Amino acid sequence: MFGSSSKNSGASATSRELPITKTERPSDPPPGARSGGVLSSGVSIDGDLTFSNELLIDGKVKGKINATGALTVGKNARIRGEVRTRSVIVQGTIEGNVFATERCVLEPGATLHGDIESPRLAVDENAEFLGSAKITAKTS
Repeated sequence: MFGSSSKNSGASATSRELPITKTERPSDPPPGARSGGVLSSGVSIDGDLTFSNELLIDGKVKGKINATGALTVGKNARIRGEVRTRSVIVQGTIEGNVFATERCVLEPGATLHGDIESPRLAVDENAEFLGSAKITAKTS
């Protein structure tokens, strides 16, 4: 039965094949997906916020943001306060000064009312920027 070398392919009872089962596991994130945290659109924070890796804010923050990582301000985000981070991509609204040690990007639909200080700055023609920009030397 089990060690048989029978060539009878129609007899499944003598076959040593085991059924293939699929093990479910979380899918891998798509390329370019952020690996940090998310502050969703229904969340509101009144106070200072600190993080070290990556954060996507799509809610409301009233207070200082101080980080060594990368910040993405989502389309629904409303930030009122100073932002100090390594890099920031703005799609929503910031009312306050932005200090980025690497880069600041204002994407289409972004609104920034405040000053920017960063070694690299990109402003889309469909972004609103009311303030001054100081392009600094990149710090190590």
